[in-house]
Amino acid sequence: MSKEMQELQKQWHSMMQTIHTNSNVVAFMNSRVGQYLDEHPFVALSLLVFIAVSAIPVAFFLIVVVASAIMACMGVIIMEGVVISVGGIALLCVLCGLGVLSLAVSGVLSICYIALSTLINYWYMPNSLAKKQEANGSSLLQSGPVLDPSNNNIKNE
Repeated sequence: MSKEMQELQKQWHSMMQTIHTNSNVVAFMNSRVGQYLDEHPFVALSLLVFIAVSAIPVAFFLIVVVASAIMACMGVIIMEGVVISVGGIALLCVLCGLGVLSLAVSGVLSICYIALSTLINYWYMPNSLAKKQEANGSSLLQSGPVLDPSNNNIKNE
């Protein structure tokens, strides 16, 4: 053998001695699984190759899972913020519309109240008060020209 090959063999033997004297390896080799793998080297080699080959896909899968979980959490936060913002804007628009509608309805109701109360006061006015107002020449609803049915002349009060 060449000198380099002997040196390589010596390093390999030294590394194997270091592994076999490690306390964790000794404890594993004394267990039932370790003894079974020591008696069946083909199964041990198959298990070692399987673990080595499957490490990269498992690591990639775990990275994708963690990344998707982080993105889902951030997505939920962002989506929740968008939903709350859109809902708040929609609520603001609805409340502004209801405010304008309530102002319009209260204006119409106020006008109706004033008109009806004036009409009711005019129609159900006591006779003595109506005669006084006619004598004075004033009327509640008449403020412009009045048609006189007796001579068809226009009088201004």
